[in-house]
Amino acid sequence: MTEEDLKVENKLILREYRALLKNIKREIDDADRLMIRKAFDLAVEAHRPMRRKSGEAYIFHPIAVARIVSEETGLGTTSIVCALLHDVVEDTEINLDDIESLFGTRVRIIIDGLTKLRGAHFGEDVSIQAENFRKMLLTISDDIRVILVKLADRLHNMRTLDSMRHDKQQKIASETLYLYAPLSHRLGLYNLKSEFEDLCLKHKEPEIYTTIERSLEKSKAVRTRFINRFTVPIINRLDEIHCDYEIKTRTKSVFSIYNKMVNKNIPFEEVYDLFAIRIIIESEPVSEKSDCWQVYSVVTDHYQPNPDRLRDWISTPKTNGYESLHTTVMSPSGKWVEVQIRTRRMDDIAEMGYAAHWKYKESASENALDEWITRIRETLENPDPNALDFIDDFKLNLFSDEIFVFTPKGDLRNLPSSATALDFAFEIHSDIGAKCIGAKVNHRLVPLSHELKSGDQVEIITSKNQSPKDDWLHYVVTAKAKSNIKNHLKEDKKHLVIDGKEILERKLKNLKINLNEENLNKIVNFYKLPTSQDLFYKTAMSQLDLSKLALLKKEAGQLKYRRSTRKKQDNFKQIVTKFDDKSANLVIGDSMEKFDYKLSNCCNPIPGDNVFGFITMSDGIKIHRENCPNAIQMMSKYAYRIVKAKWTSQESIAFLAGIRVSGIDQVGLVNELTKVISSEYSVNMRSISFESDDGIFTGEIMVYVNDTTHLTELMRKLRNISGVTTVSRIKGDKQEPTFTQAN
Repeated sequence: MTEEDLKVENKLILREYRALLKNIKREIDDADRLMIRKAFDLAVEAHRPMRRKSGEAYIFHPIAVARIVSEETGLGTTSIVCALLHDVVEDTEINLDDIESLFGTRVRIIIDGLTKLRGAHFGEDVSIQAENFRKMLLTISDDIRVILVKLADRLHNMRTLDSMRHDKQQKIASETLYLYAPLSHRLGLYNLKSEFEDLCLKHKEPEIYTTIERSLEKSKAVRTRFINRFTVPIINRLDEIHCDYEIKTRTKSVFSIYNKMVNKNIPFEEVYDLFAIRIIIESEPVSEKSDCWQVYSVVTDHYQPNPDRLRDWISTPKTNGYESLHTTVMSPSGKWVEVQIRTRRMDDIAEMGYAAHWKYKESASENALDEWITRIRETLENPDPNALDFIDDFKLNLFSDEIFVFTPKGDLRNLPSSATALDFAFEIHSDIGAKCIGAKVNHRLVPLSHELKSGDQVEIITSKNQSPKDDWLHYVVTAKAKSNIKNHLKEDKKHLVIDGKEILERKLKNLKINLNEENLNKIVNFYKLPTSQDLFYKTAMSQLDLSKLALLKKEAGQLKYRRSTRKKQDNFKQIVTKFDDKSANLVIGDSMEKFDYKLSNCCNPIPGDNVFGFITMSDGIKIHRENCPNAIQMMSKYAYRIVKAKWTSQESIAFLAGIRVSGIDQVGLVNELTKVISSEYSVNMRSISFESDDGIFTGEIMVYVNDTTHLTELMRKLRNISGVTTVSRIKGDKQEPTFTQAN
């Protein structure tokens, strides 16, 4: 860069810093300003030689993260300082001791939580991503601001993802959708959660994202006119009663619309709840509830409410602190409209989640979130040594849909939807869960696996002779219950391992075989078990035929059984083999070479699809579509086993693809469909199945096609058949959304 360019860049950096100070939401004094300036100066100096992938100076990133922390989550000076410094320990020569001497212990703890593991050596089967997730999540016990700053960091990375390589975009978007979006939702940061999801969809399904965005833009004027007409009588009445209020409109996020289209198998035109009306009132804490119900009365005086769609999160706030009154009413034009009623305090907490609690101490929402944090800390007390299991257990705490159930004495408990009686037992106390033999739900006896519903009153029945069983893990959905059951089973297994070792020792003594490490390894290999612990456990459980040991050759107490050796694989790349077939139409890895591969059954990729390779432990490389139902989990947890893959223009090969068709049942329709597929378009079918219900049919057709162009053209022709309303490609256990209907 020229000297002139550097001057311009320095001016831009200073301008961003001033914007940061200007837009801080909290009151700050001179000492705070001095602390922020010191952090800014240190970050500028530390990151001076560094550039981002986009080419801009790296310091723009920590400043942007600090602005998100301040402006979008409402955090204060300590969090802003940590945001400015969040990468200095990881990326520069500055260490945690330097941070502590300059900014104190609290800033050190938060920066440590934000710093990825480095210098640690893990085995090839360990996910560094999961280890870093675990390190970050464990800091909830120390300071929840670690998570809040990390969310801001991830949000800015998502906003600037365009400058990254395509495969990196896919991995980062998958991580975000798997963990960061649910985590931001759990902390009540709904704006962050929605933006995370939309940005992930934008990079994972760009065509679908663009189509939905354009459809929303086209219908914007119609929505605005509808909202104006709908709110007029409400505004007039609120003015009459001298209510201090503000009315906002919240449009459904692109990701939410996409989910609805996929889950309900409907086109964009049939997603009716594209927006919600939000009425925010100014109210004193003592009268919040009554004021909200008064506004509810005004709304329902003019529009008929749907009694099944009333949600009262004022009397019973969500566990992430969310408070609001939701009702769905019928408009004069025959459309259902969701109306959300809340106070200014409730709206602040809904917008900024846990970060807004500094402003409203002792509120119901604060207590609810504190209870959740306490529950998380209980889960974190004995983290599973396997980081992947730990992350899965933690994700169970990020449930969004909840139910409310009552104890026999009338105490209210929050649980995730689909929670069982056994989940409830562990929620009351871990000892009660471990001794649970059944439950009474609304005074009726039910089994442990009984799924609870909101409003149920539950009484747990225990027995001192009961203990957790392996199949209990299939009965529970909460992290607390799963971790407790696993801990009990581990303890039981330890005792059985000791018993099994004694049994085996006696058997070997009778056979005059020495119990030493060499013999033990040979016995483990003989029974084809992974470890000696498994050998002892299975011995105690009488799952091994120990009489077979007498057949083994021995000499002076030493076994002569020859172990079958298998070359140890140093890394996953040794599992794959080079593929020399010139007709192969897929290249793999950074060098884009041809390797042997298999197409995965979960998403049936075909040429033209965006794909990636996944290195399996025993099956070589498997090829998946980027929008495979399993892609998010694989990229989030096993990024080190993902390899790039790309179709090439080789000779045509037939690939299996699934098409789902629906429409109005009429005579000859199936014949017309098969005629187009087989005769006009020369496509071979593997299977075809149709169901009809009250004049509406749905069908699934498995066909062999050459590539996505071939498949798209076939789907277009099927869509033009009279009576067919939707045609979509089947993607694993889901189908891709449709946007247009046939004429």
